Amino acid sequence: MNVPPALTNTPVVDRAQAMVELQGVTKRYGEVDALKRVDLSIRKGEFVTLLGPSGSGKSTLLNLIAGMITPSSGRIVIDGRDATTLPTNQRSLGMVFQNYALMPHMTVFENIAFPLQVRHLPKDEIRRKVEHVLDLIQLGHVAGRRPRELSGGQQQRISLARCIVYNPALILMDEPLGALDKNLREQMQLEIKRLHADLGITMLYVTHDQDEALTMSDRIVLMNGGKIEQQGQPDELYFKPATVFSAEFIGSSNLIPGIIEAAGTTGLSLRTAIGTFPVPAADHPVANGDKAMLLVRPENMTLGGEPEVTSVSGRIDDSILLGGVVRHFVRCEDQSTIIVQELNKPGRPVAKRGDQVRAGWPPAHARLLPATAPH
Repeated sequence: MNVPPALTNTPVVDRAQAMVELQGVTKRYGEVDALKRVDLSIRKGEFVTLLGPSGSGKSTLLNLIAGMITPSSGRIVIDGRDATTLPTNQRSLGMVFQNYALMPHMTVFENIAFPLQVRHLPKDEIRRKVEHVLDLIQLGHVAGRRPRELSGGQQQRISLARCIVYNPALILMDEPLGALDKNLREQMQLEIKRLHADLGITMLYVTHDQDEALTMSDRIVLMNGGKIEQQGQPDELYFKPATVFSAEFIGSSNLIPGIIEAAGTTGLSLRTAIGTFPVPAADHPVANGDKAMLLVRPENMTLGGEPEVTSVSGRIDDSILLGGVVRHFVRCEDQSTIIVQELNKPGRPVAKRGDQVRAGWPPAHARLLPATAPH
């Protein structure tokens, strides 16, 4: 298959508008390249999330921008200034980590005021700035408390307030919500998104949690094996993944391998172990005989044999109730499994384990992907 050399959808960023530029940055540890010639630009005021599994290079990239480590090769520019070898304290940035790093002997007010005191600001200005950020995070009522008297969510908001109080040009966040429970994590996602909208500070956020990335980001940079696999707006990565890795990492996926047939003006079809299906036009060059993957999201599939959909026969192996949706696992004739996700509506037909069904999808809601990763 003819695969393009890069499927990263790299946005064009005017250098005057760039807060961060990475130019051919590599980080090598012995024989291992943790990052491999990465090019990345982040606009001023943009919220960018580095998303990927453990070992993908996302934290290495963040630490390079923070100045915690230096690149083996390449250049790092922050706000128009070459920062490749600058120490962290000269980079005009703030950092928020999973560990709140609040000083236990200080009150909330004193914790937030500390970076301003280090900068020798007048007392009146310190008070004004601290009171302002406490209002922003809606925690003015806890100003006199110690960190141990606060919930985990409150402590993380104080940690964020301490970061934004001195108005850094760039805020780096390394999995700051990892220690919080699900409900609190979701609340904090919205809180961080609101603060970003209010303040307009450039934010670079690292996570392995796709929900966090999809919820908060202006742009997601998906990392894999020390490289950028794909980048774009959240809906672009979800609805238009460029590779099998992107499709599998973001959202749930049905991936059906097959061979391209009838590549030409009459349209494409894919011959698979469970049938031959019409497929939409590909975003990459294809030819008869090429290996490919057909992606269908579970929410785009239905149980039943509607005439306008493509379908396969199978047997219900299991069904899982997930609140407002039900997820069915359908065992096909070749023993592969297809996931069908339906709304959990009152009065819907109930499919039971062992039922013979047809799982279908509209051809327009499928996506053809290259079977191999780009080089």
